Amino acid sequence: MRRLRFRRDWLVDLGLFVFVVGFSLVLADGAVSGHERSPAQVAFDDITWLLSCPAVFLRRRWPVQLALALLVTGAFAHFVTAATMVALFTVAVHRPPRVTTWVGGLALAPLPVVIARQVAEPEVLSATRSLVYFVLIAASIGWGLFVRSRRQLVLSLREQAERAAAEARRQAREDIAREMHDVLAHRLSLLSVHAGALEFNPGAPPEEVRRAAGVIRDSAHQALEDLREVIQVLRAPDDAGRPQPVLADLELLAAESRTAGMRVDLRQRVADPGTAPPVAGRTAYRIVQEGLTNARKHAPDAPVTVTVSGGPGDGLTVEVRNPALGGSPTAVVPGAGQGLIGLSERASLAGGRLQHGLAREDFHLTAWLPWPG
Repeated sequence: MRRLRFRRDWLVDLGLFVFVVGFSLVLADGAVSGHERSPAQVAFDDITWLLSCPAVFLRRRWPVQLALALLVTGAFAHFVTAATMVALFTVAVHRPPRVTTWVGGLALAPLPVVIARQVAEPEVLSATRSLVYFVLIAASIGWGLFVRSRRQLVLSLREQAERAAAEARRQAREDIAREMHDVLAHRLSLLSVHAGALEFNPGAPPEEVRRAAGVIRDSAHQALEDLREVIQVLRAPDDAGRPQPVLADLELLAAESRTAGMRVDLRQRVADPGTAPPVAGRTAYRIVQEGLTNARKHAPDAPVTVTVSGGPGDGLTVEVRNPALGGSPTAVVPGAGQGLIGLSERASLAGGRLQHGLAREDFHLTAWLPWPG
């Protein structure tokens, strides 16, 4: 990248050098016509022209010094106009507006005198040429300011795009983290509970052991499948093809928990769960899933009541309630402590709200989600 920029800068400088030479040669006759020049003046013009052309290669390092030197030289020489235009353009592009204002003011300072002379003696050709000179100088500064503002705009848009991309990556990471927590915590808590039951009750009847082993196998298999789906989402550029839970899937979630030994009372009071908005339905599913997981970890023997109600225009209300203590956990199920935080973020992103806490001896988890009418 650095070599490419160096090569591009040299090509630009070479193009400006060709412009200065060509501009001076094309307008040489017009610049000196009507002037009586001594041999010394001719020699001075030639020398300043020969020096001003390669001087454009110094414009990036010393733009202000070069512009001032050419402005002073231009008061006595005829062929440095093009080099002066390039130097002033560079000042306007690469230096702060305050510096450009001072240099531009110095360059245009003689303009009132030239205008007064043109008004007093309109037939004088030199005054007209001077006006053209100042027009070229002003155009060079204006073009430089335009290029500078355009570069700043592009840089600002690029920075905004980079910040937006960084924010999108951060949001994607948070979404994936919530998804992995919600999905895997539920499966692994089932596996942990049944494995703990086998550990603390090794003399259980063979049928009960077989059933617990089957639940462990199914939970582990499903956890691996869920993890594989999440990894596929990470690898794929989009989320196409991955099924997302909806409100109607709460029946399956409750049945799965009952199979694991939980006492779940699902009160589905939505007339047609299939018509619920996808975002609200998916968020409600994750809230119930996390509520069941927490109940399984902290009160495995306690009954859990899940109530879902609402409809179009009223919103969707989800409540998960269970006793704060319900027996002794058969196994210590570790947690990251991020489940309820993640649920609050999910509800907020969906346009709803979530509350949780103790009410008497029960732990309740309540959420409201929008359902447009």
